[in-house]
Parts: sequence; C-alpha cells; structure tokens
Amino acid sequence: MSGGTAATRRPAAGAGAFSAFERLVAWRYLRSRRKETVISVIASISFVGIMLGVATLIIVMAVMNGFRAELLNRILGVNGHLILQATDLPLDDYDAIAQRINGVSGVKYAIPLIDGQVLASGMAGPGTGALVRGIQGDNLGKIAMVANNIRQGSLVGFDAGEGVAIGRRMADNLGLALGDRITLVSPEGDETPFGTTPRVKAYPVAAIFEVGMSEYDSSIIYMPLHEAQLYFNMENQAQSIEIFVDNPDGVEGLKAGVEEAAQRPIYLSDWRQRNQTFFSALQVERNVMFMILTLIVLVAALNIISGLVMLVKDKGRDIAILRTMGATRGAVLRIFLMTGAAIGITGTLAGVALGIVVCLNVERIRQFFSWLSGTVLFNPELYFLSQLPARMDMSETLSVIAMALVLSFIATIFPAWRAARLDPVDALRYE
Repeated sequence: MSGGTAATRRPAAGAGAFSAFERLVAWRYLRSRRKETVISVIASISFVGIMLGVATLIIVMAVMNGFRAELLNRILGVNGHLILQATDLPLDDYDAIAQRINGVSGVKYAIPLIDGQVLASGMAGPGTGALVRGIQGDNLGKIAMVANNIRQGSLVGFDAGEGVAIGRRMADNLGLALGDRITLVSPEGDETPFGTTPRVKAYPVAAIFEVGMSEYDSSIIYMPLHEAQLYFNMENQAQSIEIFVDNPDGVEGLKAGVEEAAQRPIYLSDWRQRNQTFFSALQVERNVMFMILTLIVLVAALNIISGLVMLVKDKGRDIAILRTMGATRGAVLRIFLMTGAAIGITGTLAGVALGIVVCLNVERIRQFFSWLSGTVLFNPELYFLSQLPARMDMSETLSVIAMALVLSFIATIFPAWRAARLDPVDALRYE
C-alpha cells in the first residue's frame, strides 16, 4: 500500500503544466516573511519600478500626443491644407478657379490670398515684423480658428472698410486697442527716379483675435483682399489659393482633382511639405523619449532578476525537497517563472491604471501643484496652450504594455532556469 501511495504522490508534485500545485508554491514564495525581508523588499522595488516606468511612459506619450494634436489643429485651422500657386501667368482668374475647386469632392473651401511681409508699428514699443494676409471677409469667416476666437471687435463689414484684424499678442506688444491705427511699412513700394520708396500706410484695428499660438497671435494681420491688392501693387490678382479639405491626411489623393479643376499650369504643395521639419522633430523627440523611459522598466526588470536569484539561493533546500518528491525540472522552472511573472504582470497593470488616472486628470494635477508651489506651471503665455493636453493612443498604450510584459518575462528566465538546474544532492548535502 505504501508503494502505491508513493506512486500516486510522486506525479502529483509536478502533475500538469502550471497546475494548482505549482501556482500554490509560487504564491507562497511571493508572500513576505520576516526572515525573507531583503527578498521581499527587492520584489516590492521591482513592482514599484515597473509600475512607475509603465505609468511614466503612458503619461509622457499621451502628453506629447496631446501637444502634437493641439499644434496640428491650430496649424491646420489657420493655414490651408493645399496651397495652389500659378506657374505661368498672374493669378487673375482666382475667383473662377476657387469656384471650380470648391466643386471637387473632399474639398471644404478654397480661399484666394495675398501674402506680404511688412514692418508693423503702433502706439508703443518698437516695430515688429508681420505677415499681412489679404483675404475676402466671407472667406475669413470660414476660418473657424480665427472667426470663432475674436476677442474684440467684429468681422461684420470687413470687406467694406479699410480695417484690419490683428492677434492679441501683437496688440499687446504694440500697445494697440480696438479702433487704434496700426502703421504698416512695406519695402515693395512705389518706383521713383531715386529708386523704390517703401510704402507706408496706417489702418484702423477692426478686430482682435486669439487663436492660442504665439506665431499667429503675434505676427499675422488679416486685411481685406481689395485693400491688400492696392497695398502690394497686385490689382485684380491673388498670390495663391489655399484649399481646406475634409481629411488633411488624404490631401495626396485630392491633388489630381484640384489640378484638373484649375485648368491651367499650377504648383501644389501640402501642409506636410510646409511643416515637415517641425513635425519630424516632434516625431524624433517622441521616439527618443520612449527609448529613454523604457530604461526605467528595464532597470525594474533587472531588479526582478536579482530578487529571484536571491530567492532561488534561499529556497535551495525547498527546491531539493520538491525534486525528491517527484517535481520535475520543468515544474520548478514554471514555479519561478510564475513568481517573477506575477511581479511583472501586476506591476504593469498597476502602471496602466495609474497612467490612465493621471492622463484623465492631468489638468487638475497641474493646477494642484501650481497651487501647492505658488507658481504657474505650464504658463499659457510661454506654451501658448490654455491647458496641459493629454491624448492616449490605444496602439501606443498596448505597445508599452507588451514591452513591459516581455521584459518582465525575459528577466525571469535565467533565475528560473538556474532553479531548475539545481542538483538536489548538492542542495541537501550541508543541511
């Protein structure tokens, strides 16, 4: 009977991969005991390290995605997604071309423009460089980023008068208020026997807008198209036609239709070409930040290795007894794999939860630390965004989770293999 009992017990110790017996032993090794304080501390540090590493990765990537989305919305909200320029003759049939382009599927609207660099000066402060954009009043109303952010004045009757619309920061820098006159100086002036004289003219400020980006709020001046034609000596002409589309990421597929609608030789450029350097720099920064912050998770994974190595050394007698009871090397390997993987999995899940909570409340957290420190963190005057943005990307979050789990699993392989290779005779020799 005793032989039969032994026969039934020996397979039980290692019966079935990841059996209840193996899970029970792995759980007992994770529990803290007084004599295993050092091992428990290392396991706790590994857990906290993985949690903070995963959370930091998720939060930083979400904030950088939020920055990119906010900047992209503002850039595409003010500038056209496709820019059309004539290559042969002056663009004097701009109205007809714009109407034909408006009929192209996928195009929201086409806006004829005149752009010109000027020196702007006001009631106070030195003059500043500015970009004058000649535009029809109806078309300016279509640019929601500007039309919906008028802080003073109105765009009503914009075409009928000589007034201009300027940004909030330009108004502050030049000491201008609604109704004041802003003086514009253009180097492309009138031809005289003594050469070209700069053109100088003052315009009343009819509206003040604030789109939330310093580059636009401090340097762009919107002027009625007919007035810009006179000011820049381009009577009955437009310099370009900016085309806004329904899907900015799909502009490449619209170029053929726009070229056909133009019915004349043109040159087309899109928003990606005009902002390639800026968005490429953002992409490089995101990739570098991901690699740097991954080191936090890697360090935590190395802590798992050290903790499990110490655990294997401490549990050498237990491993030997399990082996003599019939536990296979595979069973011992799986026990320590589960022990290390449990730290990695729970740390990753805790990090994901922490990251999501912070991302959902990042603005409240910023306000709390601003109140606590008595300083303005993320000053809108410097960063030109009203609040700290955070936008989580599902694929990016899943890649962070997968990376943390893979590193945690790899970290458990060597200690688990070392435990499985332990010789029961050597382990019990000095017991």
